[in-house]
Amino acid sequence: MLKNISPVLSPALLKILCEMGHGDEIVLADAHFPAKTTAQGHAFVGAHGIGMRELLEAILPLFPLDTYDGENFLVMQVVDGDPVPEIWNDFEDILKAHEPSCHITYVERFAYYERAKKTYAVVATGETAPYSNVILKKGVV
Repeated sequence: MLKNISPVLSPALLKILCEMGHGDEIVLADAHFPAKTTAQGHAFVGAHGIGMRELLEAILPLFPLDTYDGENFLVMQVVDGDPVPEIWNDFEDILKAHEPSCHITYVERFAYYERAKKTYAVVATGETAPYSNVILKKGVV
């Protein structure tokens, strides 16, 4: 047991976060995302049953975002005709609380999938809100 570490962060996920270097990216995948397929050849960890809000609140106090790159918190852009997800408001609030100089970047769906395939790791969450996938780019402590 460690002090001041959220219990939603498993030892496997903490190891991955620690191993990542600046510029490395990690996908926090919602329950609809092809997480295991996307992670082929990369680190994969399950955080099933954990929502994206809880996971972001646990990770961002420990994980600096890359402030040298404006694309450090990415979400999949909504496909025309789909509603804008309410969870994005929570993402904005969480991001402002932990990384006030950062903002959300919206990436076209298929470009997002391609970028996700190049990340250091993929975390499969239990989040069921549509369009709640996030790619985080690690910065320097």
